Amino acid sequence: MASQKIATLVLVLGLLIMPFSIASYAQIPCNTVYNDLYPCLGFVMGGGKVDPACCSGFKTVLGLAKTKTDRQGVCSCLKSLVSDATDGEIKNAAQIPKLCGLNIPYVISRNIDCSK
Repeated sequence: MASQKIATLVLVLGLLIMPFSIASYAQIPCNTVYNDLYPCLGFVMGGGKVDPACCSGFKTVLGLAKTKTDRQGVCSCLKSLVSDATDGEIKNAAQIPKLCGLNIPYVISRNIDCSK
């Protein structure tokens, strides 16, 4: 279990420094999304209380996503983040918008349909 968390952390940190992404066609690159959401990592990995910086980062990302293409790009970035996460980590990640008082048009999961 600890090795799985370490692997997930390494994956997320690697994605944070990745200059290009799955959603590189969008105006908002994934590395921007990952950097803004980095404060959420502690909650995603272990639950507890959501860091206010996490909520702030999520609000920043949502504020940047003005167009449909941007929103689809952000969705693809989130989908790529959870692709190798554990079910518990995905459950925690999916709770963040609600816990931060934010409304996003999808539930964070491995099966997000970003085309809509």
